[in-house]
Amino acid sequence: MASVSGAQVIAESLKAQNIEYMFGIVGIPVTEIAIAAQAVGIKYVGMRNEQAACYAASAVGYLTGRPGVCLVVSGPGFLHALGGMANATVNCWPLIVIGGSSDRNQETMGAFQEFPQAVRTSIYGRPGSCYIDIPGDFVTLQVNKSSVKYVECCLPPPISTAESSAVSRATSVIALSKQPLLIIGKGAAYSHAENNIRKLVDLCGLPFLPTPMAKGVVPDNHPNCVAAARSTALQHADVIILLGARLNWILHFGLPPRFRKDVKVIQIDICSEELGNNVRPAATLLGDINAVTGQLLEEFSKRSLKYPSNSEWWKRLRETMLNNEERSKGLALQKSLPMNYYTVFHHIRELIPKDCILVSEGANTMDIGRTMLPNYYPRQRLDAGTFGTMGVGLGFAIAAAMVAKDRTPEKRVICIEGDSAFGFSGMEVETICRYNLPVLIIIINNNGIYTGLGADAWKEMLKFGEPATCVPPVSLLPNSHYEEIMSAFGGKGYFVKTPEELQNALKASLTDKQTPSLINVMIDPQSDRKKQEFPWLTRSNL
Repeated sequence: MASVSGAQVIAESLKAQNIEYMFGIVGIPVTEIAIAAQAVGIKYVGMRNEQAACYAASAVGYLTGRPGVCLVVSGPGFLHALGGMANATVNCWPLIVIGGSSDRNQETMGAFQEFPQAVRTSIYGRPGSCYIDIPGDFVTLQVNKSSVKYVECCLPPPISTAESSAVSRATSVIALSKQPLLIIGKGAAYSHAENNIRKLVDLCGLPFLPTPMAKGVVPDNHPNCVAAARSTALQHADVIILLGARLNWILHFGLPPRFRKDVKVIQIDICSEELGNNVRPAATLLGDINAVTGQLLEEFSKRSLKYPSNSEWWKRLRETMLNNEERSKGLALQKSLPMNYYTVFHHIRELIPKDCILVSEGANTMDIGRTMLPNYYPRQRLDAGTFGTMGVGLGFAIAAAMVAKDRTPEKRVICIEGDSAFGFSGMEVETICRYNLPVLIIIINNNGIYTGLGADAWKEMLKFGEPATCVPPVSLLPNSHYEEIMSAFGGKGYFVKTPEELQNALKASLTDKQTPSLINVMIDPQSDRKKQEFPWLTRSNL
């Protein structure tokens, strides 16, 4: 009588739900699950930390629409994965975490019916994370193969549309607007709404502002993109259409002084609980972003609306955009050494492919990079996201590289991080090299968190006493050679200080499409963002 183990049943159950990727760190009792997963064709990537594994699995969920799986042991392994679970839940990305626990006295295999439910829960409605606890004895338990009944793959998430009266009300509000603004959120990217949103922008002539991971839903070089006039657009728009974006801290909660007191908000979201958060909306459209955008297009085809490109609103936005772009250009073309952020990003922008997948994390590195590096295609920017999580970079890059390898092998993955952010998961460089993923990592190294110290200032500082009592908490060791970590595992590392060295390292890394690379770019430790119109969410006296 043929028998099958619990590990095999788990793997087959996941495969039946079209799960393609698993990330984790094995140990008792989950090692057999990873082996069984590989046997049925699921790709298993062994990571160096459960947190990074969970970030990778969640990024797969965002990029593919099917949850990635994170496999962990119980206790500390599961606890390390909690950060990734929280990040996936707040970002609304599908994720399944499987953890092994101590043995239990069980007589049936009924618990394995939970896999279809977990997949369904992770992708239906607003996506998020799910956890499945697997007792150790389930993994090794042997049962009659003929007695195991696998559940068919769950159906794709149902596509819901908004009430027609709500659509009509929204189009009326938009039609009466004098200073409209369309805000595109990453919910629109996840919904694959790029074609309908592009049609809406072109049909109505609306200025639009993408949130960070919505960059590329409509290309950043589209003439209606007003990202370079973000503060002005938010502060003075009289009607704002939220397409899969939330009025959270990223959008300053929709409140003054960043928004008008009398702004009319039209919310389009798949989650009813999100409607009306922080601001009472003028219209709410509950449904799938792509489907609801299609409804708006249909309504506007009946009542033609083309917002005039020569309006005072557009003149004001374009003037602000031009001024901000000129200021950034001036900083980018500075010749002084050490380089500043803007100079580095200028040279990166000139050389990287337009269709690359950009992963970004860090404080100034992520914020300045968002403004300096355009995105032209949807779902090709991954960053700290709604949870503001540092440490996601290399996990995201590994996930993106695995997906690209299977679907678009010609596409490069470029991970740009601050030196502090790299420290959270730097050992994943070994994972990148072990699986031969041609990821290009660029570290913008300012010797610290926000700001750092130069080598001379560091030496002087140490004269005052022990580092723990005199070194500024934001400082890291000056001139750290992070590129040697990549070289240690067989990749290529570059240490650069000048624009010429940066250009040469970029060209060499991009030409070699088989070998992972890390470019360690030294910049002025005191380099900062250009002066902002508004302070950060939480003011600091530093």
